Amino acid sequence: MANAKQQENLLLTEHFSWPPISLLDDIINAVNEVLYRCTDTFETGLLSADPSLLGFDSLYASRSPPTVPEVDEDGNNIYPEAKLEIEEGTLKLETLMENAVDRNFDRLEIWCLRNVLCLPKDEGMADWVRLGGYENLRIPSKDNNLTPEVLYSLRRKLVETKKLNVALVAEQKRNEAQIARLRALLQPATTVPKTESRSSTSPTKSSPQNGGTTASQTPAPFAFLTHSQPSKDLGIKPLPITSSTTTTTTDTSTAPESLNPLSTHTTFTTSQLPYLRQLLASLRPHIPATALPSNTTSEKHEWAKERRVYVESQSKRALERRGVDTKDGVEGVVEGARLRGEEVRGLEGIVEALGGRKRPAAAKEEGTRMDDDVDVDGERGGDTRAGAEGDDEMDVS
Repeated sequence: MANAKQQENLLLTEHFSWPPISLLDDIINAVNEVLYRCTDTFETGLLSADPSLLGFDSLYASRSPPTVPEVDEDGNNIYPEAKLEIEEGTLKLETLMENAVDRNFDRLEIWCLRNVLCLPKDEGMADWVRLGGYENLRIPSKDNNLTPEVLYSLRRKLVETKKLNVALVAEQKRNEAQIARLRALLQPATTVPKTESRSSTSPTKSSPQNGGTTASQTPAPFAFLTHSQPSKDLGIKPLPITSSTTTTTTDTSTAPESLNPLSTHTTFTTSQLPYLRQLLASLRPHIPATALPSNTTSEKHEWAKERRVYVESQSKRALERRGVDTKDGVEGVVEGARLRGEEVRGLEGIVEALGGRKRPAAAKEEGTRMDDDVDVDGERGGDTRAGAEGDDEMDVS
């Protein structure tokens, strides 16, 4: 079981949502960062200074015998040991300052943990503190029959709840980032760089390199939909323009370019050109397969088609005048009136009576399956042949 100090740290961590020691660590790290920047700047300044101003010429003159330093191409004295001595001195100074910072801020850390980031010294104060998250919380009575299965179930619920919390926080961050990206498409954010005050001897025309007043802004391709004059005429309420905190001079009066509809339209159009080229290149292979058929029919083909239609219509008219039904086609149709099946079977009976003997069963079945569209001339020819066969049979008998 955790002791009283650990319970106090857990309670403060849950209340602040961060450990109390982390605040002190951040303060110490910030001080160390400032210390390192100071020593770097100090070393850079000493290395850029003239060694003779730092006393190296007096050092050379005080030696016995006095030595004369070497001279470079420009006639300046060269002191080889100056750089090494400056680096060693800066390192010693940095070590000394680090020792002082660690010693003093360790005392600050101990004092804050004992007197600031702690609970009152009253005995059992931690047992009576209730955080906002524990309001209206019903603590169940102590159950002596608590089984390992119930404990395992509670642990599983706690783990799943933590997973759900992490997923919801991540989803919230993704939604916030998505909203920020969408707002950036409609909301122009102007940013003016920090500029220096211009003196009377500085040139009148300033440039971005020498701290001029050139304004740069975050591109917003669809800003013209809400921040242009036509959108205002339609009653579309523009989004508030966000601008970063910058230091400007009195001669900075450049209006944001995103408020100019023409430049906004031009920027958006030019930004879409690469995508349009890519889309056109991907559609070129599909043009031959999906193109509409061209009208290449010549006049000769049209004339042949009209002639064929005319011949068919005239042929049907001629057949209809002769009594041929052309509704179901005219293939295999012979001129003459049509006979019904009963009439055909009656004629067959007469032929059989005249012949003196019955026709074979196969011939009768064939006569029964005859179609209703048999012509008179065809039947007459069949009757004649049947009569001739009957006469021959009678002669033989």
